[in-house]
Amino acid sequence: MTPPPKRLLLRRSLSASLSLALAAFGTAAAVVLSSAPPARAAGVPAPSPLAVPGRGATVPFKEQEAEYAATNGTLIGPNRLYGTLPSEASGRQAVTLDAVGEYVEFTLTAPANAMSFRYSLPDSPDGTGRDASIDVRVGGGAPKSVPVTSKYGWYYGGYPFNNNPGDTNPHHFYDEARTMFGSTLPTGTKVRLQVSSTAASPTFTIDLADFEQVGAPVGRPSGALDVVGDFGADPTGATDSTGRIQAAVDAGRAQGKEVYIPQGTFQVRDHIVVDKVTLRGAGPWYTVLTGRDPSNRSKAVGVYGKYAADGGSSNVTLKDFAIIGDIRERVDNDQVNAIGGAMSHSVVDNIWMQHTKCGAWMDGPMDNFTVKNSRILDQTADGVNFHYGVTNSAVTNTFVRNTGDDGLAMWAENVPNVENKFTFNTVVLPILANNIVTYGGKDITISDNVMSDTITNGGGLHVANRYPGVNSGQGTAVSGTTTAARNTLIRTGNNDFNWRFGVGAIWFSGLNEPINATINITDTEILDSSYAAIHLIEGATNGLHFDNVRIDGAGTYALQIQAPGTATFTDVVATHIAQSNPIHNCVGSGFQITRGSGNSGWYADPPVCTGTWPDPVWTNGGVPGGGTDPTDPPTDPPTDPPTDPGNLALGRPVTESGHADVYGAANAVDGNANSYWESTNRAFPQTITVDLGAPRAVKRVVLKLPPATAWATRTQTLSVSGSADNSSYSSLNASADYVFDPADGNTATVTLPGTSARYLRLTFTANTGWPAGQLSELEAYTS
Repeated sequence: MTPPPKRLLLRRSLSASLSLALAAFGTAAAVVLSSAPPARAAGVPAPSPLAVPGRGATVPFKEQEAEYAATNGTLIGPNRLYGTLPSEASGRQAVTLDAVGEYVEFTLTAPANAMSFRYSLPDSPDGTGRDASIDVRVGGGAPKSVPVTSKYGWYYGGYPFNNNPGDTNPHHFYDEARTMFGSTLPTGTKVRLQVSSTAASPTFTIDLADFEQVGAPVGRPSGALDVVGDFGADPTGATDSTGRIQAAVDAGRAQGKEVYIPQGTFQVRDHIVVDKVTLRGAGPWYTVLTGRDPSNRSKAVGVYGKYAADGGSSNVTLKDFAIIGDIRERVDNDQVNAIGGAMSHSVVDNIWMQHTKCGAWMDGPMDNFTVKNSRILDQTADGVNFHYGVTNSAVTNTFVRNTGDDGLAMWAENVPNVENKFTFNTVVLPILANNIVTYGGKDITISDNVMSDTITNGGGLHVANRYPGVNSGQGTAVSGTTTAARNTLIRTGNNDFNWRFGVGAIWFSGLNEPINATINITDTEILDSSYAAIHLIEGATNGLHFDNVRIDGAGTYALQIQAPGTATFTDVVATHIAQSNPIHNCVGSGFQITRGSGNSGWYADPPVCTGTWPDPVWTNGGVPGGGTDPTDPPTDPPTDPPTDPGNLALGRPVTESGHADVYGAANAVDGNANSYWESTNRAFPQTITVDLGAPRAVKRVVLKLPPATAWATRTQTLSVSGSADNSSYSSLNASADYVFDPADGNTATVTLPGTSARYLRLTFTANTGWPAGQLSELEAYTS
């Protein structure tokens, strides 16, 4: 197939498939469990994403957290500080075992014949990871040694990250292993994960275990072609079966027959290309596709439709098997996803996807594609991304955990995404970015989901005109009606390590252009948010409607307003907001609130505008910790207004003569020194104009460029003028040269006479560093 044009994800580890392979219990002599009385980890109570009635995925397993189990190990957490082990654990707590004989012991609450468990080992000194094993012990029976590894975790540095432990920013610590018991264990059985040796790994951190009653293998359907019996594929995984499975798939299409992959582990080192065929396994615990080309690491196991440029595929069903890859790094150009290409009128049903780059990265145009009843685990990038003109498609009843980027995403790059749905999914622990997001898109539905434990640089639910190719000119911007109903968000939102402030649990961005659509957030719970519950930034968002929303616990504010917009609030009730004033708003009347009935706990007039960001107060189950109980918001305005209103330009409406790519003028007033405005190139003079909302006696304008040293020293030539009506302008400061030097913070200050003006305009005529006007922040002060 001809691959599609390279498109970067623009954000932001099968040797170890053996750790996931199914093995019988060993025949070693029985080891009696320690007679010492079991301790309890005594974790802090925290809401579980799997305990929300009627929302999220209906999963086939019973989950137990290590922090509530019997153990003689060490409880870690709760802690949400990025780069720490508990911050990436479910519920932000786990148990570390660091000596022979230490264990975590779970008691079954339902019969089970299989388990998977989430764990972390330390990285190896060279960054390639370490292999070890841990014992699974059932009652007084023989131990079973289960392989574990750190090869699929531990990334460092900046996006897209590396495997060099000498670099900064370690993250993505956890992985999952699975095993079957060989028989069904009854309710009440005690199952231990116990350390038998620390020679290969000094510590084993256990996050949780999922216990499952797996059904018998699915047999060969009548009339189906068998990849082993009919085409000679190797179920032992000793030899490469790529060509034999592809031959079976091609024959199935030609003969109109299903293709069956029986129980086994199959080496697949390139894409299996499917079109107008059903590919079915014996079940995801029994049929495993795995592998990677030993010499060309950009080739790996995956089941792909034909790319859209080659006509795409249609009428495909993928069902009842696992794709467990060997991807240990993030290379955005590599097509090493579990599922990809274009598949219209197709279904992915009960597929286990793990250790690939993305679970399903679908490049349209394509229509009517569904992922359902599936599991997506331990990815280096997104769980699912509907990219480039995907329409009438859905992800439903799917469990997603430990993705390296957005859990479930839609990205309408250049071609509209229309009427797609993410419903009844549980999305947990995206290590970067958001649990669920739509970048652009028309008439999108994101409903009945549970989102929990965002780690960094994102929120739980995100609606945005962000990323390349999302704009109204191509019909790809957010438009029509976006419906987000009956969602529950738990411990979502977190600190953005670029912005250096918190991202809200539900947040909106008009970075490329303002959002002008109808966005309905209804019947929703926002629980224990790490920072703000609701957040606007990077350009206006208009048409927001919040109805029957419960906010219980927010680390900073109920509302964090950093961009203009309009919103209605009806029956929105907030409790346990960390800050005494529940709204941070520095755009003033630029954000218009219409209040209906039934609201409480989130509104204040005036809101606070501090210019600084408070440390969050994290809560568990609505009980604040790490700070004092929040007080009621003020009911009366202060007697005297503040003498210094701060940066008058922050979040204000802004216009421009033009901009390059996605670097619009709103970036210059968003409070983020790392985003920037860049004017149309090679077309001086260029202007940027900010509306202060009322005449103000501005005495000082501070101009900034991004502080990174990659921005070499440059001199920009510019003038400042002012106007009362945005029509007639007078000079406030004549054209002059201003030096921006990273050694001095890439900042320049323009002193003004204090002449009253509502509109401030900067006119750029030269730049020694780039043929355009450039600003990351335009700040205006009266002192």
